[in-house]
Amino acid sequence: MEKRKGIGLIFTIIALVLGVIFYLKIDYPENFVGYFKKSYYGQFGPLAICLELLLAAIYLFVGHKKSNFALALFAFTALADIFFNLAGIFISGVPTFAMVLFFLCAIVSLWIAFSNAFNLGRITLLWAIISFILGNAIEFYFSYF
Repeated sequence: MEKRKGIGLIFTIIALVLGVIFYLKIDYPENFVGYFKKSYYGQFGPLAICLELLLAAIYLFVGHKKSNFALALFAFTALADIFFNLAGIFISGVPTFAMVLFFLCAIVSLWIAFSNAFNLGRITLLWAIISFILGNAIEFYFSYF
């Protein structure tokens, strides 16, 4: 139980610190039309990944039965962002230092989610597939559409 809360607390701190950094980097448009451009919405991709990590961390900290799904969703979104950026498919708004942190958190999250390390309810194949699809959909939304 202490390990679960410790990991949840570390993930929370990482999500909050990176979330503040990403929030401060958002450029708001000067005119009304700028709010409807892809370049404006694309800035919120890193912030969305931080929000996913924060929600998964809170679920993990309190021991919620849906924490494994939230951890898998975060991990698939973060890994998709890293993969698409490295493959040259999309240009990510996540800086390199944050990609490294997200990668480490994603690996730990996948291990926790699929091994059911803290007995919070095994993630089924259906929910694993749904988290993979949703993670990629979130990444495509902020990077492509």
